[in-house]
Amino acid sequence: MDSDNAEANGSLIVVSNRLPFVLKRNDKTKQLERKASPGGLVTAVAPVVVRGKGFWVGWPGIHLDDPNEPIPESDPADRTPTAGLLSDKVVAVHVDPAVFDSYYNGCCNNTFWPLFHSMPDRASFSAEHWRNYYTVNKEFAQKTVAALEKVSKDQGPEAGPPLVWVHDYHLMLASNWIRQSAEELNLRCKLGFFLHIPFPPWDIFRLFPWSDEVLQGMLGCDMVGFHIEDYCLNFVDCCQRRLGCRVDRKNMLVEHGGRTVRVRPLPIGIPFDRFVQLAQSAPRVITGSTKIVLGVDRLDYTKGLVHRLKAFEMLLEKHPEHREKVTLLQISVPSRTDVKEYQELKEEMDQLVGRINGRFTTPNWSPIKYIYGCVSQDELAAFYRDASVALVTPLRDGMNLVAKEFVACQINEPPGVLIVSPFAGAGEMMHEALICNPYEIGAAAEVIHRALTMPEDERQLRMNYLRRREKINDVNCWMKSFLKAMGSLIYEDGEETLPTTMQPVTMDDFEEYLAKYVGSKHKLALLLDYDGTLAPIAPHPDLAILPPETRNVLERLSNMSDVYIAIISGRNVNNVKEMVGINGITYAGNHGLEILHPDGSRFVHPMPIEFEGKVSNLLKQLQEQVCRDGAWVENKGALLTFHYRETPIEVRPEMVSKAKQLIEDAGFRAGRAHCAIEAKPPVQWNKGRASLYILRTAFGVDWEERVRIIYAGDDVTDEDAMEALKGMAATFRVTSSQIVRTAAERRLPSTDSVLTMLKWVERHLSRRKPREHNPDRRSRNNSGIKMEMSIPDVRRSPSPSPSADRDDEEFYPAYEQAYVAEVSL
Repeated sequence: MDSDNAEANGSLIVVSNRLPFVLKRNDKTKQLERKASPGGLVTAVAPVVVRGKGFWVGWPGIHLDDPNEPIPESDPADRTPTAGLLSDKVVAVHVDPAVFDSYYNGCCNNTFWPLFHSMPDRASFSAEHWRNYYTVNKEFAQKTVAALEKVSKDQGPEAGPPLVWVHDYHLMLASNWIRQSAEELNLRCKLGFFLHIPFPPWDIFRLFPWSDEVLQGMLGCDMVGFHIEDYCLNFVDCCQRRLGCRVDRKNMLVEHGGRTVRVRPLPIGIPFDRFVQLAQSAPRVITGSTKIVLGVDRLDYTKGLVHRLKAFEMLLEKHPEHREKVTLLQISVPSRTDVKEYQELKEEMDQLVGRINGRFTTPNWSPIKYIYGCVSQDELAAFYRDASVALVTPLRDGMNLVAKEFVACQINEPPGVLIVSPFAGAGEMMHEALICNPYEIGAAAEVIHRALTMPEDERQLRMNYLRRREKINDVNCWMKSFLKAMGSLIYEDGEETLPTTMQPVTMDDFEEYLAKYVGSKHKLALLLDYDGTLAPIAPHPDLAILPPETRNVLERLSNMSDVYIAIISGRNVNNVKEMVGINGITYAGNHGLEILHPDGSRFVHPMPIEFEGKVSNLLKQLQEQVCRDGAWVENKGALLTFHYRETPIEVRPEMVSKAKQLIEDAGFRAGRAHCAIEAKPPVQWNKGRASLYILRTAFGVDWEERVRIIYAGDDVTDEDAMEALKGMAATFRVTSSQIVRTAAERRLPSTDSVLTMLKWVERHLSRRKPREHNPDRRSRNNSGIKMEMSIPDVRRSPSPSPSADRDDEEFYPAYEQAYVAEVSL
């Protein structure tokens, strides 16, 4: 299929920070008018939106007093790609100007831009800017869902699912909300994301305080695209190291919330033929025999402009033969002129140009011609065409299309030479260009010298290869590649593609993470949540049945001398024991307020006396005021849980708010759970404190030196345990597709993967060699297996009374050393 005819098999909804045109108000008529935005992205994408009767969602470039003021149609004389985009297919996002400024200038430009370009020293981190970024992304998501509803209503069932394409670092959170809303409204769609700037390595990205939300926002998509493979691998690495996701580096897949997200390199191209036409028709703007070394950049600290001027100065210093024969033409397009940092860069550039020109200028020649401003596309094409050398030497850049535009315009014989920085995406792809490290000023000067003195046949050979590649991989090819990666391209050409789904979790997935940690000598304590971890979430707690295979594995593990198991649940302790039904393990209910030990002894955290009578009153209030439309209250004794899983989505917000208010007004703490709110007594006790108590009870005060811990849970209440055990346990969070901030080291997609982890534990421990027999210890024979147990002297505090008025720490029994169970065959 010809790339010019790339077409989606469903409507395309593009979501970008800006609309593909800018709205301006006519000074005379005071009416809004469209002004087309130039750019290859609009050239390639807008026709696909128009043909598929899709939508474009974005900010219109102006803050309107009346957000309902209609978007005008395009001018009848407009021949740009957006001319066919009707006003009713445009969704304008309007945000309070102060909030938008904080989102755009504060978070996007002052945080993400420098950080993603690996310049963290220039980045500022502000909680207020982040909150506004969050707010604006949510607004974009809501507008996108409205467009998705319109598309779904207009198109027939035979059409493919609409494709939502979210663009760039301005909107890295939006996809997750779009996905959640689409699922709640039963709207079909595919979600794709493309980042137009670099994605940084882990050691840079981790500096951002809310890095996990950003990753999970992007993972709300089905496919995440970057310019080059390096950025893909950086992203995959961050997903594993920051979120604990299971990843496949070879096939570039990330598992998140039970879904597989594809990560793909999709190098953007340019409208190649259009630039060729511009070069053919543009009048000559460079006169004389002086060779031109051309630089075209936005005035930005990432572009390496100061380094470039210094390299050119060194060229003239080391190679005086180029004086009066070579001129550096640097075009710097103004950018963020109201920002102090950019004002200082302009001042530094002005001073440097003045100094170099002052040093080398002769009566007939100036070494640098500096243009600070915008030039027309025709003029720019002429500069590209007639330049002898193009310097594309950013310190960091996502792709840099100047390099590609220069190549497209090289129609003269002999052609010019392209010099590219290895820190631009183009440097990873345009291998025939000369590679120049902008940080090495002396080496950069030598590369420029080589380009100026390169033989014609070599120049021709290199440029032929570059032009051939860019002509094939133009912007339409990029559009086709995206549609193909999304599985939304009509007329597939049958080319092989990478896998789109990760293989199910296997025991080997845990080998690298757990084998060294668990080791071959230490005892292992398994602390496990029940609902959503061992048993799948069900509409009613009574239906959350432990799968037989999971029960069998747990039972076998409970009979291993080196394994200790505790089930820590939000259910009451008797109920969780009944649901699991395995003897010889510890059960903790009500998030650890009740603990039943294997020997039958019980710990109950004391309830404040004044709250003992409030539970029944709160239960009655919740039942009378919010228990409707399928909502109900579960009485767990020490806790109450208000369930709204079966309640219609549209009535939930008011109902949840009311329930939360009733719980807090009664003096209880309102804790969130899966489609539920828990009323907890105001005591300093949670799954974290309970976990530490259980471990001390079982293994003594120095348990951390001799015991390895695995904790797995799926709820926000499990985060208390994961925080308490951080650095002392291997922790797993079973997550849904929603944005979840977790202290866990790894994420698991489902209860099935927890079962697989338990099977790995069984396999690993069964491979342990029997320990040597110690004749000094008492032993007993049982079916050929000799069990030896030494019981040390123990100092125990008295058993706590449920109503005892004492600090929680007094409830921890103090051991000098733990029970040691040894097996020899």
